[in-house]
Amino acid sequence: MGGQQQRDIYKCNLSLKAQNIAKSELREDEQTREHALEQFRDWIEKHPSITKCRTDAVFLLRFLRTKKFSLPLAEDMLERYLTIRQLYPDWFQNLDIDDPEIESIIDAGYLVPLLQRDFHGRKVILSCAGRFDPYKFTSAQMVRVHSLVVEALMDDEESQVHGYTHLNDESGLTMGHLSSWSISDIRNMLACIQNSTPMRHKETHLVNVPGCATKIIELALSLLNDKLRSRVLLHKSLGDLQQAIDLKILPKEYGGEIPLSDMIAEFKKSLREKRDSIKALDEMHIEISPKDSCSITEGLGGLAGSFRKLEVD
Repeated sequence: MGGQQQRDIYKCNLSLKAQNIAKSELREDEQTREHALEQFRDWIEKHPSITKCRTDAVFLLRFLRTKKFSLPLAEDMLERYLTIRQLYPDWFQNLDIDDPEIESIIDAGYLVPLLQRDFHGRKVILSCAGRFDPYKFTSAQMVRVHSLVVEALMDDEESQVHGYTHLNDESGLTMGHLSSWSISDIRNMLACIQNSTPMRHKETHLVNVPGCATKIIELALSLLNDKLRSRVLLHKSLGDLQQAIDLKILPKEYGGEIPLSDMIAEFKKSLREKRDSIKALDEMHIEISPKDSCSITEGLGGLAGSFRKLEVD
């Protein structure tokens, strides 16, 4: 049970600003962190269904920080994280920059983290719908690119504390993009983001949304919990973003200073450095009974009220 333990000695690498935010927003201090990590590891070790799981501090802090050091909520999210990885292997496993399709999608500039953080110290993830070819690639491959990107980012402790800003340029979004997604896939994907992904989603900005996408975005918003829905902001143009994001940190093609190709090259370098550790995530395992599977999928489908009780900022 629990697999091999990695009881590493944690050394805090957070900036002073991040340490202050962690204390004020996440209830994190040295004593709380040390105690929570010890209890979390003991829980994993004794878990009847978890046969292998990372237990190094940085990995467990993904969940503790997302759930403001509520151990029961962090444990629940870890169970869901491990479970969806196995229920949806086409979305969450075999994430490899050397996969030709994944590399091609990233090379096209569909999804890239910006090199500089926003005003709040958050990592900004830029997606450009028009740079994804829906006739060449599937919606599952799109999700796998997103999964690879977030797995490459989630161990960064500054981002665990500050959270993430998502900037989605929807110009170029077509019916080809929309028709590649079933309603159930949209529902399940949004539920995975809300309930199973240990990231603090602080803001999502949608820019240049075409008329053909209005209904599908309304549907997606209706499936989000109130907290996340309130953090989705629609903008008619990039100019409207200036209050939220310094436009200088955007790619040169969007009025910034660094070409998109340079950002992609830098990110791919990072993906190659982390390739082995990301692929090793597939070794983690939780035994899933039919009952557990039904419970998870029902929750994904319905975004039931029980999940809403688990929400913390």
